[in-house]
Amino acid sequence: MKAKLTIGTRQSLLALWQSNYIAARLREEYPDCKVVLKKIVTKGDRILDVPLAKIGGKGLFTKEIEQELIDGTIDLAVHSLKDMPTVLPEGLCLTAITSRANVGDAFVSNKYNGFAELPQGAVLGTSSLRRKAQLLAARSDLQVVDLRGNVDTRLRKLDEGQMDAIILAAAGLERLGYGARIKEIIPPSVCLPAVGQGALAIETREADKEVREMLAFLNDEGTKQATDAERAFLGLVEGGCQVPIGVHADVLNGEIKIEAIIAELDGKKILRDTINGKASDAIELGQALGKKMLEEGGQEILASIL
Repeated sequence: MKAKLTIGTRQSLLALWQSNYIAARLREEYPDCKVVLKKIVTKGDRILDVPLAKIGGKGLFTKEIEQELIDGTIDLAVHSLKDMPTVLPEGLCLTAITSRANVGDAFVSNKYNGFAELPQGAVLGTSSLRRKAQLLAARSDLQVVDLRGNVDTRLRKLDEGQMDAIILAAAGLERLGYGARIKEIIPPSVCLPAVGQGALAIETREADKEVREMLAFLNDEGTKQATDAERAFLGLVEGGCQVPIGVHADVLNGEIKIEAIIAELDGKKILRDTINGKASDAIELGQALGKKMLEEGGQEILASIL
């Protein structure tokens, strides 16, 4: 067992909550191990005045942290799994995926109790093309505007009256103690969540067997199977922040159901499909659904965007 573990983390309140949560679990499991945090600024944190889709590239919130893993200055990194590219740098791996929190997208408003209550032309804030496309598909009359910044910043913009409502990941709000501000969880029939939403990813060096063995207890097998399927779908379809893709897998009693959407930016065309099978075949099923949806018209949608 290592005498000290250094966790690499972003500096946002949510990232620090997540890293401190993992640190606390490690200290509980290994009382004699010193666990410390190292705060790292990523490209996605530095550029706050440009929509994520326009910054381009993958790993906006992970690349700098992964470089420190490669350099050996940290032992593990804690990420929101939804921020993780499907292909990791050589020599790195996902050692554990934690039990999933609330997977849904939360509707937050000071004026309205739910998405359906929004009046015609209401201003809705979100940083996600995935959310924007699906919400416009349901309500083309809405004005969806870009919303960047950490959770506190986004809530402040809402409270200042810049928007009628905003959409945020429910898990992040609940982790930071803002669960009471959630007026509604948007049903998946209206808005499928992002790949890996609600789960934390623990990334390490592949060759660091001692650290990987120490972290194994953090892994939740059901969540890992579900998110493996989601990431396999995304990896085959090759959608980044610039493409509206939603996918969610549920694992129950050894069976898995995967539902996914590929959408045009304006939500005027959305392709939706599902696949079922054994949870042990999660990756193959995710890829099979991706292949099927590309053949059903997903390729044309992606070609019109990319």
